[in-house]
Amino acid sequence: MVIKDVTVQNQVGLHARPATFFIQKANEFRSSIWVEKEERRANAKSLLGILSLGIIGGTKIRIIADGQDENEAVDALERLVVSGFAE
Repeated sequence: MVIKDVTVQNQVGLHARPATFFIQKANEFRSSIWVEKEERRANAKSLLGILSLGIIGGTKIRIIADGQDENEAVDALERLVVSGFAE
């Protein structure tokens, strides 16, 4: 299991479009992947789950992956979040 804390860089956070990019990237991996915000956890491959966390810009999230490609998954998702989703 790999866990990494990341701060969301874009101003609006994970609203519909960035959340879609995030889940598309998460779905490229076989590992189980979750996103945590404070005490809440959502499946990183679920649009509804990600949107339900209400992640706004400047929020610290935790990306958790467990599986055969967990390191690659966490690294790729961290790069996407740090890039600000190219917004």
